[in-house]
Parts: sequence; structure tokens; C-alpha cells
Amino acid sequence: MAVHAISEVGATLGVRREDLSPYGDDIAKLSLRILERPRQRAAAPRLILVSAITPTPAGEGKTTTSIGVADGLRRLGESVCLALREPSLGPCMGMKGGATGGGASRLVPADRINLHFTGDFHAVTSAHNLLAAILDNHLYFGNVLGIDPRRVLWRRVLDMNDRALRNIIVGLGGPQQGVPRETGFDITASSEVMAMLCLATGAGDLRARLDRTLVALTPAGEAVTAGQLGATGAMLALLRDALRPNLVQTLEGTPALIHGGPFANIAHGCNSVIATRMALHLADWCITEAGFGFDLGAEKFFDIKCAGAGLDTAAVVLVATARALKLHGGVPLAALAQPDAAAVERGLPNLEKHIENIGTFGERPVVALNRFEGDTDEEIAVVRRRCAQLGVPFAVADHFTRGGEGALALAQAVIAHAERRSQPFRPLYEWKQPVPDKILAVARTMYGARDVVFTKAAERDLADVRRLGYEQLPVCIAKTQTSLSDDPHRPGRPTDFDVTVRAVQINAGAGFLVVLTGDILRMPGLPRRPLAERIDLHDDTIVGLA
Repeated sequence: MAVHAISEVGATLGVRREDLSPYGDDIAKLSLRILERPRQRAAAPRLILVSAITPTPAGEGKTTTSIGVADGLRRLGESVCLALREPSLGPCMGMKGGATGGGASRLVPADRINLHFTGDFHAVTSAHNLLAAILDNHLYFGNVLGIDPRRVLWRRVLDMNDRALRNIIVGLGGPQQGVPRETGFDITASSEVMAMLCLATGAGDLRARLDRTLVALTPAGEAVTAGQLGATGAMLALLRDALRPNLVQTLEGTPALIHGGPFANIAHGCNSVIATRMALHLADWCITEAGFGFDLGAEKFFDIKCAGAGLDTAAVVLVATARALKLHGGVPLAALAQPDAAAVERGLPNLEKHIENIGTFGERPVVALNRFEGDTDEEIAVVRRRCAQLGVPFAVADHFTRGGEGALALAQAVIAHAERRSQPFRPLYEWKQPVPDKILAVARTMYGARDVVFTKAAERDLADVRRLGYEQLPVCIAKTQTSLSDDPHRPGRPTDFDVTVRAVQINAGAGFLVVLTGDILRMPGLPRRPLAERIDLHDDTIVGLA
């Protein structure tokens, strides 16, 4: 399959050449002016969300399936554009590998997208750390705002898994080296700047979000913001180009907007509002995805992104795999490739819970079985039979091997199932509810929890939230992705469990509260044998990048 010049890909969407800023021949930034012009297409655009059941550590192929269904729709003559997240170097070098799809359903140029791409992650990292540097500089030069060094809330970020940086002390070395204090690093994908970039509707909105970002408290508990530190303008300058979506293509030439990359287990897990709106503006179908299982990225997609930006879906594709169902049926990771229809059957309650969760929002799911080599007809029949009993559309997708052709059945199911006149989705909670009630609504409805338990530290955080006037923000729950519960070692559909909240962080610029549950960390670590050990450069070609 030939890769097209990026100007040709843009032309299929009606993008003018002057609205393209090429990064070589196969990547371009798109101008925000596009959204200021009237939409040129007659049909009402439809937004399709791709999510998944609780995944195995390697993931179940949401991005690959998103690409497959987009290519399938295009083969059926539909106008379609993908709107996906950018990969982070952390998973690329760690355990999961790249995030550009796989097999015959992938984005190109995969190596550039997975590594430095157009520099958006670097811009977010730089803007975030500039604010940290300005804050420490303010402490050094007299601390006019009266910041309590023990109550600095703004940590630094790095786009790499590095457990050694989770907790550090800065300012050591004497009076000329700054004010000593405890701090640490989070991964860039969890940065509040990343969330602000992804939720902003434009440069003006991003400026306002940066301005109101809470960075520290005074000894009296008063808020100190980035605007008070004078950091907003320089941060916005660093983010100027990052605010513009990136245009690439699939192997089959389907246009794809790749923009923003928050993780769904420790952040809100969705690509940018700007890219999603631009895809809907330029095409009749926008295919997007939300990270990890429906209980994480998709819940936040609806309760944070859609509720805040006025978006809604026409249908939800729920990706399942036989191997994930076997994991939830009690099969160990090392044995998932072995045929076991009985284990698939035992794992069905996890699929059923996610189908229920989709219905809670008033949305309509299509179950896509992402077929892996070695899946047996008997295993697939187990899932097909259960979906028929539940009255849920089902399609086997073989896009990894056959590209868009292998996703035609899924694309046809999406077309048949998508609501022509979408009814507004039902959020799980109202933003104006008390924070504990919002957390409980998500925990009980999405996870199946019995109750929520708050530690003493979390209760103090909630008191700060109320005192500072942030109680009406939505909640972004940080939770393990390997279980519906907050315990990563409980697969399937757990029951009779409580969710433990250990901290609540105020992300005033992003416009949500980060709720840390269980043992979830915002700076991952590398595995014993990271994928970075396999990556190399041979004759100017990058190899080993999964």
C-alpha cells in the first residue's frame, strides 16, 4: 500500500494547502482557522467511540481496531477521519510498546509518531517544567506571594518511566542553590498541562486554563496560581504549535488526526477536543478511542470531555479479545495463547459488565472481537452466542491481518447501529453534586464497588477542595487498568469490594479533581526487561519498536 503525500491526505478532507504546515512529506500540523469556516459537508457528522473490556497488560487493540473500522468505513465509500491520542515514550520504551496500531491496521510513519513526532510531548514537558522553575525561582527571590514550601502542589514531569524520580529533594547545595524542599516527577502523560491542552477549545481557552492553574498554598491555605507567578504567557508560547492537531494517515491512506496523549489510568485518557471537533468538521464519521477499559477512559470521555465540550456519540464499539476473556476466566498470562473455550465463557462477566456500563450512559454498543492468531471458532462462538443473548450487535474483526477488508463486517455493524439522531448521553453524575457523591457514583456504577473509603489524607484534601471553592469540578479517578476494582490482582467482575481513596488533587486549569485510588502511581517504572533493550538504529532505520 502506497503512502500518500500529506497534502494529498489533507485534500481528501478538503484541507487547503495554506492550512498545512508539513513536517516532511508525511506529517503536517493543521491550522485552527479550519474550525472558523463553515462545514462543507451536507451530512450530519457522527462520532464513534472505541473502548474495550478490562485489558491484559499488552492491551486489546483499541487503536488497531479504531484504525481498522476507519479503513473499513472508507472502503464502503464513507467520509471518515480518525481522532486519536499521541504515543508516550514511557510505554514505547517500557512494556507496552508503540501506540500506532499494528499489522495491516496502523498509522504511518509509525517510528516518527511513536518517538518524537512533532514535539508536542516535549512542548508540554517544557511548559510544565517552566512553571516549576518559575515557582522555585520565586521562592529563592524572597517569596513575595508567601508560598508555603511545604505546600507546593506543582511537581515536575518527564516523558519516561523512571521510578527513581517519584520522590526527590530539590534545592540542595547551600543558599545559592535554591530553597530545599520535597517534590518529585510524574510522567508527562499525567501532566495537568497535557490535560489542559486536550480539553482547551482554542488559544484563548488554554490561556485562561493556564492562568488559573493551582500551584501552591500559603501557610493560611490561600491559593497561588500560575497567573500570579507570571508564567502564563511563556507557557502559552511554548504550547503554540502543540495546540494544532497533527495530520497523518493509515496504511490505506485514511486521514488521522493525532493530538494529545493523557493516560486513562492516571489522567482523563482522551485525545484533544480540538482534534475531535476538527475531524467532525471535515468528515462524516469521526472514529476516536479512550484509553484502557470502558471503566477508565470512556467514563472520563463522557463525564469530563463530552460533558465539558458538548460532544456526544452515535455509537460505542467495545473491543474484546479471547485472550482477555481467558485471563478474566482464570487463565495465567503465560497460557493465554492456548485454546480454552471454557475459560472464555468464565470470563464473560467482565464483558457483560462493560456492556452494562455503556448502557448506563444511554449509549448503544457494538461488540468487536479483535481476532488474534490462534483464536478458535469455538472460542469466538462463545462470545457471539452471549452477545446474541444480550441483544448486542457483534462482529469479528480481522483487521490486524487484512486491514480495512478485515473490518468490513464491523464497519457495516457500526453504520447499521449508529444513531441517526443521537439522543444526549446521560452522565453518571451532575458536576454540582458533592465530591464524595460523584466518586461514589463512578465507583458503584462503573466498577461495581460496594462503597468508597477515604483515608485521613484524602479527607483533608476534600476539606481543601471545599474551602477553596473547587467542589463543582468533575472527578478524574486514577485507578488500576487491570481490574474493575482498585486492586490490580482482581480480574473478572469483582464483587464485595470497597474503593480506597488516598488523595484528591485539584487540577483547576484542567477543570477536574484527580482522585488517587489504591496504589496507583503517576510515574510508572520500567519492567525488568524494558522494550528499550530491543530498539536500535540500523542503516538509518529504527528496528525493534513494537
